[in-house]
Amino acid sequence: MLSCNSDEPKFQSIEITPILIGKGVFFNGNYNPTQHNEIFTNTTQWNGFVSNVWETDPIPDEANVDFDMYKVIAAFDEPRSNGGHSIDIISVTENAENITIVVEKLLNGDATTIPTRPYHFVKIPISNKEIIFE
Repeated sequence: MLSCNSDEPKFQSIEITPILIGKGVFFNGNYNPTQHNEIFTNTTQWNGFVSNVWETDPIPDEANVDFDMYKVIAAFDEPRSNGGHSIDIISVTENAENITIVVEKLLNGDATTIPTRPYHFVKIPISNKEIIFE
């Protein structure tokens, strides 16, 4: 009779600490104006995005990404007619078969009358595992 060896180590979930690229509220509202997430996996894709879309804030040094080492995870909220909103990547967890990214809205607005478009961009170590957003 064959059976699984119970002494084989099982993969333990690992919390990944993402590296902040940018987080704020004044992102270009014309770029895909829905609440959504994106994954950038190469320099051409990322540089095209940065040069065409990052309009109002200066591009931070952290936006220079080595795609042999990292992927970029981007979370966008929809354009808002007032301030006080946020979109937040609150955890990144590597599991046996995937990487789970938890995105929430921690702030829900009405703080100012200025239109905003919350965003949160991070980079994480490269992996071939599927990325799942929750």
